[in-house]
Amino acid sequence: MTQNVTEPQIKPLALVTGASSGIGFELAKQFAEHGYDVVVNAEDAGIQKAAMLIQASGAQVVPVQADLRTEQGVAQLWEAVQALGRPLEAAALNAGVGQSGAFVDTDWADDLSIMQLNIVSTAALLKLALVEMTARNSGRILVTSSIASTMPGAYQPVYNASKSFVQSLTEAVQAELADKDSAVTVTSLMPGPVDTDFFDRAGLEDTSMGQGPKDGADAVAAQGFEALMGGERKVVAASLATKAQAAAAGVLPDSVKAAVHKVMAKPQD
Repeated sequence: MTQNVTEPQIKPLALVTGASSGIGFELAKQFAEHGYDVVVNAEDAGIQKAAMLIQASGAQVVPVQADLRTEQGVAQLWEAVQALGRPLEAAALNAGVGQSGAFVDTDWADDLSIMQLNIVSTAALLKLALVEMTARNSGRILVTSSIASTMPGAYQPVYNASKSFVQSLTEAVQAELADKDSAVTVTSLMPGPVDTDFFDRAGLEDTSMGQGPKDGADAVAAQGFEALMGGERKVVAASLATKAQAAAAGVLPDSVKAAVHKVMAKPQD
């Protein structure tokens, strides 16, 4: 008598960048808790500890420490994904960084670093993931934008401009996928201020924005994951205050939004 042997079920695979802490870490946990194996990336060694914590949900977690500000780092990460020999069913392109200060005062090297990470690496990984997914006509991508994308960022100019690029690119890709009647979806996650180490790293702690109320990274990630799974075009996360700020940004003139942002982001000393 032949005995039926049930082969182990292979979980879908997801990729999360900027996953050592904050929104990225919480997004990786969401994937793991919802039955995905996850490739997690960050430039810092903290990605190893993050991977161990995420594994507690029973997922296979592959940490890749790579600096996405470089072409080599992007290639290293993508090669690690491809080496698993499994289709990439979901990607959360979340890595990003900001910096406080007037454009005339910031170092160009720092400005360029923001653009390389927020713009170039996001666009590169978006293209790589889309080529792979559209060939199979299956997959979901979440791109972390920001409500900052909707307003001129006085005293945070390069960051806001980088998020405007990301938001515009995401919306353009959404239109192209719809034109092709593709099953692949791209969702924009648009948080406001979030309680992460972003403000410390960006030098924004001595600002009204840095000292003001912030949403929890777990709540933002949960809303982002839900929107991704629902195939939504965008989600403003997470609190009502953030949603109200985004709604106001949709109707206020750019000059007014720039003035408001100046008050929020200008250093107090």
